[in-house]
Amino acid sequence: MKLNLLKKALAQTVLMTGLVMLGLSGCSTPAQEKSVASGGKTELLWLGQAGFRIKSPEGKTIVIDPWLSGGPKTPAAIKADFSALGKIDLLLVTHGHVDHLGDAPALAKLNNTVLYGPADMVTPLITLGLIPANLGHRFNKTGNVKPLPGIKVTAVAAEHSSLIVFNNPATGKPESHPAGEAMGYIVELENGFKIWHMGDTGLFGDMKFIFDRYKPDLVLIPIGGNFTMDPEDAAYAMKNWIPAKQVIPMHYNSNPLTKGTLAEFEAAMKGSTSKVVPMTEGQTLTF
Repeated sequence: MKLNLLKKALAQTVLMTGLVMLGLSGCSTPAQEKSVASGGKTELLWLGQAGFRIKSPEGKTIVIDPWLSGGPKTPAAIKADFSALGKIDLLLVTHGHVDHLGDAPALAKLNNTVLYGPADMVTPLITLGLIPANLGHRFNKTGNVKPLPGIKVTAVAAEHSSLIVFNNPATGKPESHPAGEAMGYIVELENGFKIWHMGDTGLFGDMKFIFDRYKPDLVLIPIGGNFTMDPEDAAYAMKNWIPAKQVIPMHYNSNPLTKGTLAEFEAAMKGSTSKVVPMTEGQTLTF
């Protein structure tokens, strides 16, 4: 009797183990499900300086810091006709300087797209009449927005300044208006791929905290110097605080005051675990 009961219990155990293993073989983790559901690629176009167009895995178009009409390295077709960018679904500006704010107000109105940016930059854009109130969204550091399905943008610190120069039509003279504090952005796309656009920044220790907290896959880092980190400082940040998989240098080659070069950055990055991905203005890469 005891032997029969033991055999029966053993048979039930084998059956349950088989069912569990069968169930596990047909299951996927949430991360796997997200990856399968959003199996597309991320496309990145460098517009010059700190300007980029991102096409998300689900086909949304994100534009950051579009200095187009005044940018010496803007792709010719886009400089001639902003509609060559395609329909813009999300517009981000890191701070008020002309080589970042650039043509963002015009693009917001052209596409009827909300301009997202530092709170105290968006407010003067509205009060000066540069954008209508419904096309400005104010947020601040560590604040996040989810402006499109599956896309999340978190504002992070940048060590820089911010100012809007406005040509007053009533006086015909330029005016300077404070524009809050500069920011960077962690842009998380539908498949979980994260891009850290640093905006303009110098070195600061919380770069390590930002990487540890948000774990970006790709970093867009300024290297020009004078207004931002130079190649050596940018490489120091990457090698000591930001071990991201890939890094693209930006904010150089468009202003005689920003003398940092790609070659200097690549030399300073020797020994880093991060892959330097060089781009030329107008080039598109896929990730």
